[in-house]
Parts: sequence; C-alpha cells; structure tokens
Amino acid sequence: MKLALLPLVTLFLSLPLAAPAQQPAQGDPQQAAQQAMEKGDYATAETLLAKLAAEHPNNAHVLYDLGFAQEHNGKEDTAATTYRSAIEADPKMIEPQLALGLLDARAGRLQRAHKELESASEIVATSSSLRARAFRAMAQMDANGNTAVASDELLHAIQLDGETPADTLLSAELAERSNALPQAEQAYLKVLSSDPDNVEARVGLGHVFKAENKLADAEAVLQKGLDKHPEDLQLTMQLATVLVAEQKTEQAIPLLEKLRAAAPQGVDLAALTDMLAHIYSANGNMEAAEKLYRQALLKTPDDPRELDALGSLLIREAKFAEAEDLLRRAANQRAAFNDDSAWGDSAGHLAFAASRNGHPQMVLQALAARASVLAETPGTLFLSATAYDSLHQYKDAVKQYKAFLAIAADKFPTEEFQARHRLIALERQK
Repeated sequence: MKLALLPLVTLFLSLPLAAPAQQPAQGDPQQAAQQAMEKGDYATAETLLAKLAAEHPNNAHVLYDLGFAQEHNGKEDTAATTYRSAIEADPKMIEPQLALGLLDARAGRLQRAHKELESASEIVATSSSLRARAFRAMAQMDANGNTAVASDELLHAIQLDGETPADTLLSAELAERSNALPQAEQAYLKVLSSDPDNVEARVGLGHVFKAENKLADAEAVLQKGLDKHPEDLQLTMQLATVLVAEQKTEQAIPLLEKLRAAAPQGVDLAALTDMLAHIYSANGNMEAAEKLYRQALLKTPDDPRELDALGSLLIREAKFAEAEDLLRRAANQRAAFNDDSAWGDSAGHLAFAASRNGHPQMVLQALAARASVLAETPGTLFLSATAYDSLHQYKDAVKQYKAFLAIAADKFPTEEFQARHRLIALERQK
C-alpha cells in the first residue's frame, strides 16, 4: 500500500531542449524560423526549416532546428529521424544527440536513450551545462536499478555546472534507495532549508524518519507539509502510515478514508482497504470494516485477497458459513495470489471456518494445501487433530494431538486441556 516511494525528479527529462541561438544574416529564412519558434509558432517554423533542410541536407544546425520544431508539433518519430540526420551531419554537435536521448527517454526507450545520452556526455568540446544535462538524465534512468552508477552520473553533472536543488533532492532519493538513511536525511534537510515548500523533500524526509523509527519527527515534518498542502496525496499517505505506526488510529482513519476515495495512481487500493478495515475492526467497528470489504468486492468480486480479507473478518464475527464460502473461493485461486505464503494463509483461514461449520473433510483438505507451502503451527495441528477425531480416524487424531501438545508449551490452555482429555478417552477405547 503505497505510492511510488518518491517520484524521481523529472525536470531534465520533461523539458524540451532549447534550440541553439543562431546568428543568421538579416532576412535569412532560418532567422524567420527562429523568430517563429520564439513566438511558439512551430508549424510555421517547421515549414520554413523543412524547405531549408531540403536545400541544405548536411547542415546540422538547420536539421536540429527542424527536429526541434517537429518534436514540438507532436511529430516525435519524424523528429527522431531528423535528429539522427543532424548527428550524422555533425557528430560533435551535442544538441541533436542530447535531444534524441531525451526524446527516447520520454518515450520509454530507455536502453536506446541511455546510449544516446552517454554519447552526448562524451562530447567534451561543447557546453558543460548540456553535458551535465545528459549526465542528470542518465542518473534518473539508473536511479531505480543501479544507484551507485546513478550517483556517479549525478556527481559528474554537479562537477560540470554546480549543484542545483534538484540535484540535492535526487541525491537524497539515491541515498535512501541505498539505505544510507543518515545521508538521505541530511540531503532532504538541505533541500527544505532553502525550499520549505518542497513537497517531495518533505515526503522523503518523513519516509526516512519513519525508517529510522523517529516517528514523532516524521509526524511533525509531514503534518507541517499537509497543513499547507491539505490535498496532497503523497503527504496524506506518508502521514497516515506514520500515525498507524504510532498507533494513533483515530487520527489516521480520516486520512486513509480520503486516500481511498481519491484512489490515486500508484496506491495499492486492496492493501489500503485492508489497512483501513483492520483499523476499524481493531477499534471494534466491525460493521464499518465489513462494509468496506463488501464495497471492495463489488468492484473486484473475484479478487482472492479481498475474499480472504472479508472471510477472515466474518470469522471474527462468527459468520462462519459465509466465511467458509468466501475463503473456499479465495483458496481455489492460488495463481492469483501474490505469493504462496499468502495463499497458504488463506487456506489456513478456510480450515478454521470449516472447523467451526463442522466440515472436517474440508478442514483436512485446506490444511494439506497450507502445509505444502507453510510450516505447521500449534493451531493447524489442533485443527487437524479435531478433524480426524470427528471423522473417527482415531490413530491420526492421537498422532496430531500429541504433536500439538509437544509444541503448545502451555500457551493454549483450553485446547491443551481438550487434547489431553481426548487422548485419555481415545486410549481407553483401545
């Protein structure tokens, strides 16, 4: 249940590269094209530059300007082709190489983009700021999978034209992803010292404080941000999770309800629903928890996680018949679970509901499924013992009762009392 931890700074990927200023002669068509682009009239600029490019097919500056206009007119594939032509005309001109890399990065062609940006970064006899932009873009692309490489690339960018607030924020995120929490904390604090209104830095610092178990600090920094930006969902999410960790559930509930109503992209709604329903039930509001799960199932009636969640809640409400039906549907969808452990837990819940409904055969089937992925517990051993007992399979029942007592260690007095007395009774039957 989370938004993406922190969206990486996308400034250098999202902004188009500026067309290089040229100094053509007065009345030159290229000057007219430049003036059109300055006014945002990229359609006119493209028309003028296309004619120029036809007359001067090896002029890298004209080709780059044409690609720039085409990209702004939404013709990204055509622009990419034009940028490549500009690169062929002058491999040492950084603008088309960088523009092509950024275009491919925005289009999700990351492997290709990385190669193009790396080539741009190696054009040393050129603008240091443009080389730095290439390094920054590569750092963003590498941040998720290779933080060490991303950190090196960011350092190269800073060495070329100095550190920006966006660089500091990215360095904080990279440190956090590397679990270097003290360094991340200092970097986030540095951003906030110069820009207290930076929401991403505030969310990041709150997340780091929570990871460091500085829950009061996390609550304070996030609440301050939410006071100023009450509709920000990242701040809402982070503060809600901190409040839950602090067991301040009454304060967390309205935040979680707001998040669930907004259903922002990147939030695991099933996990959010489960958290909110768990808080409701922990606070004794079983009706609200049940309503929440039923609403979720109306949207995704075959979601095994939702089936398991509602079924487990119904067990607590002693609604065993419906619980067993829901949990059977969940357990029958093993492939739909996130992992085998979650499926095994659901099978265990089914065994418990079936036991309360007097269905010993289902108990044993569910426990066998659970045992294929999870270790036995005192609870599963006791359930299997009573199921065998109900089916008059006394030899197996004795075996399971003894196995239960061997590990119960006086933690389950009621069940241990029952197991001992059943063993005495079964021994007398021999």
